[in-house]
Amino acid sequence: MAVQRTAFSPAIRPGALAKRLMLGDSGMMLPAIFGLSGPVLTEDERAFFRDADPAGYILFGRNIESREQLRRLTDDLRALHGRTRTFICIDQEGGRVARMKPPVWAAYPPGERFDQLYDLAPASAIEAARANAHALGLDLAEAGISVNCLPLLDVRQPGAHDVIGDRALGSEPLRVAALGRATLDGLARAGIAGVVKHMPGHGRSLVDSHKETPLVTASAEELELDLAPFRALNDAPIAMTGHLRFTAWDAENPATLSPFVIHEIIRKAIGFDGLLLTDDLDMQALGGSVPERAVRAQAAGCDIALNCWARMDDMVGIAKGLSPMSAQTAARLERALAGTLAFEGAIDISDQAALLARRDQLLELA
Repeated sequence: MAVQRTAFSPAIRPGALAKRLMLGDSGMMLPAIFGLSGPVLTEDERAFFRDADPAGYILFGRNIESREQLRRLTDDLRALHGRTRTFICIDQEGGRVARMKPPVWAAYPPGERFDQLYDLAPASAIEAARANAHALGLDLAEAGISVNCLPLLDVRQPGAHDVIGDRALGSEPLRVAALGRATLDGLARAGIAGVVKHMPGHGRSLVDSHKETPLVTASAEELELDLAPFRALNDAPIAMTGHLRFTAWDAENPATLSPFVIHEIIRKAIGFDGLLLTDDLDMQALGGSVPERAVRAQAAGCDIALNCWARMDDMVGIAKGLSPMSAQTAARLERALAGTLAFEGAIDISDQAALLARRDQLLELA
């Protein structure tokens, strides 16, 4: 998809932006994560991000050219705000969802590979998933990235759309939870925070939520299957919502925009008290403008609005529309980043080759 680059209009030139957004001197971060348009910050982006002070950033292939360039970019983002720990995230799952690609970085397998090994040797599958995530995390650490949007805890369902497909860790909840826990542990060993997704479950989707709203008509009893892995890992530091409509819970609103799903299902039934991100607000599963979606997600109870495509008009609209970050969200953000690296120097990735070799040795069993 081509990136839309939108320059500042005269009404929102960089010098006047903070006043226009009425950010004042509160020092509170904006509860949003924004994308960047290219491999370096533009002057407009630099001015906007400095004034708006978002909670973090998300990187895509368009932002990545080389190891050296990527580390310069992440160092630049940290320098904007002077925080030793900055939320800089990426979707580096492995398989078909990978922003850092060969030949510069190693290729990583999709979740399905660990599910297949689990059929034969559960303990070996768990060890392989942990080693894989640790090695992958070292790539991210070297690049200055602190958060990975992994693991998927979506329980794979027969006949569902392939938007999840081989990305899933399996179709049995306890297996998904075990492999998901190993993935979180492996990332943490590299100083990277993981994000469990897509609460409260994307495995039953019959359509691609990037293009339209999935409608899930399963009963509340049937949906207990989907909740089980999230409930087992409800102590994860960060989670991401899914843009699906569940008729058993809220027939009108996708989960991301549903106060009932956020408060009664995610916070109470699942028991998750970590930092809750929306999935990308640009996805066509949601209606209204992107800033309107952000405001509705915050009102529903999401901690952080995720906006990936670096369209300046949308980012400014989000900054104008969102309420300042609450103390509760700030505390959750601090807890989420507490175990991540401070990126004060070079990262030692000398263990990575042994981790990859051990993973491959185990996966060969299947």
